[in-house]
Parts: sequence; C-alpha cells; structure tokens
Amino acid sequence: MVEVRNLTKRYGANLAVDQVSFTIEEGSIVGFLGPNGAGKSTTMNIITGYLSASEGSVTVSGKNTLDEPNEVKKLIGYLPEQPPLYLDMTVKEYLDFVYDLKKAGQPKKQHIEEICQLVKIDNVYGRLIGNLSKGYKQRVGIAQALIGNPPVLILDEPTVGLDPKQIIEIRTLIKNLGRNHTVILSSHILPEVQAVCERIIVINNGRLVADGATDTLAHDLSQDHRLILRAEGPEREMLHAMEALEKVKEVHSLGEKEPGAYEFSVETQPDQDVRRDLFALMVRNGWPMLALKNTDLTLEDLFLQLTSSDAAAAGKGE
Repeated sequence: MVEVRNLTKRYGANLAVDQVSFTIEEGSIVGFLGPNGAGKSTTMNIITGYLSASEGSVTVSGKNTLDEPNEVKKLIGYLPEQPPLYLDMTVKEYLDFVYDLKKAGQPKKQHIEEICQLVKIDNVYGRLIGNLSKGYKQRVGIAQALIGNPPVLILDEPTVGLDPKQIIEIRTLIKNLGRNHTVILSSHILPEVQAVCERIIVINNGRLVADGATDTLAHDLSQDHRLILRAEGPEREMLHAMEALEKVKEVHSLGEKEPGAYEFSVETQPDQDVRRDLFALMVRNGWPMLALKNTDLTLEDLFLQLTSSDAAAAGKGE
C-alpha cells in the first residue's frame, strides 16, 4: 500500500532524512516513533506530498508522489499535530468546506453524517469549532482526514493534550479505523503505540533504526532472554528440577523473597520457550508458582536504547 524507498531529504547542509526505506501493507496500523528532530514529520510530509524528497521515492497504491501528486493526495487523509481547523466555522461548515476542497465523490450529506457518527461528533455538528473542547477538536481533525474515504490515514500525535478518558476514546477510534484503512500513527506516548499498533518503525537522526512487530520487537532486539521465577517450595530441589529440564541452559537462585518462597533466574537454550515446562514442573511437584516474568526490554527501554545508542554512534562519526 505505502512503499518508501531510499528516502532522503536535505535542508542545505542538514540531512533530515537519510536513505529511509520501508513498506506498509494494506489494512495495518503502524507506529512511527522517534525523538524530536528525528525526521518523523519530514518523512510523513513527504509521504503526503507536502514536501518533496531530495532523493528516493514514495508510492501509495502504486502511484508515485512525484509523478502523480494529486492522485496520491486523494488516497491519503492527514491529521497534523496541530489540526487544520477554522475556529470561526461550525463543524458542519468546516466539513462542508473540506468536502468541496477535496472534491470528494461520495453523496455529500450522507458521507459527512456517516463520518460524524463514526468519530462521535454528530452531537456538536452545529457548534462553533472554537468553542469545542480539545478532545472534540481532535475528533473534528480526524473527521476532515476521513472525508473522501482515503485508504491511508496519517495521524501525527492524535492524542496530544487530551485527558485520560479522551485518550482512551481516540485510541478506540483509531483501532476501529484500522479495520478499513491503513493507519500510520506518530506518537511520543509509547503505551499508546503499544496498545494500538501492530508494528513499530523507529527513526532517529534521519535513519531507520528498528522495524518489527509490536509484540516481538523488544524480544528480538533484547540480548538477555532470562526468566525470573518465584515459587514456594524447597530451594535446592526446585533448583535441581529446573536444571534437569531439556530447554534450560542455566539456573541461579536469587534467594528467599517471601517466607518459604524463592526466586530463580532461568536462562534457556537459544530460541526456546520454557514457560509451559516450568509450569508443568511446579504443578507436578506441588510447588505453587507465585510469579513468572521475562527480562526482555520494555518498549520504553528499547526506544531509549535505540535512540541513545544511535545518537552516540552518530556523534562519534562526526
């Protein structure tokens, strides 16, 4: 659906985007992460056609942004970090204006009403945008991106400045939109990306530094794959029983953490999942398992590691 190849953008001597390549399949929700100044907004603006690239190419549904810019723009709905709203218009007037601007082909009244119901702004349809809450303004911004029913939505910080209830509502809306649209979501709120996105792309210093599934990226990039097990029972017997498991490489006792309960560090053989074996072992011997967690990086740890190490490497290169 969206294919970015060797994308490069220079502002004079400054290299904002450096040979970035990725492909986003139809119907997926992708998180686009990076610290301030990493090149995220520049990349998104090139995809939408607001900026031209110095080198490389972007195609959306097979259409090149350079060769067919107007056709590509029809395929994309864009919500910038600051929604492009006219505060002295009512919601109806504004969406009518956007519909005419985009030259959408759907039946006007029905199309706008459907979008308003989808993003839940039909109850403020006749109100001035300037009098709406921040949450409703964000919803109106998403509504304008949906006019014309574009297959690709690019949302830049869609929940910034919202209260917790509004954030949950917008997250739910984005998930629902992902059923019928390809969504690229840029956000600094990592739990939001983890809750909504199926895949994560991380960019730093204009370069792509990570790309993978949300559920497995941290595991794949972690060097340490130990499990920490807490169980109630005889320390030495539990230790020796776990060491005898086929998939286990090494076990260390971390001592008594509760009365009669011990914690163990369990290192497995490469690419082996021993959780079910450990559970079965504890059940067979009547040793209550009180906790089991892995030592993989969290998404926040991963983000900090990728952006810090990459920045350090870039600094050394200079």
